[in-house]
Amino acid sequence: MTKDDQEGRFLDEETLFIVTQTFKALSDPTRVRILHLLFQQELSVNSIAEQLGLRQSTVSHQLRFLKNVRLVHFRREGTSIFYSIEDEHVQGVLKQTIEHATHA
Repeated sequence: MTKDDQEGRFLDEETLFIVTQTFKALSDPTRVRILHLLFQQELSVNSIAEQLGLRQSTVSHQLRFLKNVRLVHFRREGTSIFYSIEDEHVQGVLKQTIEHATHA
């Protein structure tokens, strides 16, 4: 990728789609709450639902969306599925956005 590409002058359609889907994912309060929890530790669907006071089906639905846009990944352990943040880029974007929102 050239410097011009990185500056956004020539975004290809796939990159544009991924970027807009990422912002769409971050526009939902429930998904942001889930991501914020996952910054702290890997958690199961049940643990996330319990900590956020949400139904398991709601959490599963939101995690599926986050997984589809590559913001979280999962691992299976027996019958449980554990979710965590996909990579440090995801954490950095949300951390900077939270810092921006709380900056006085």
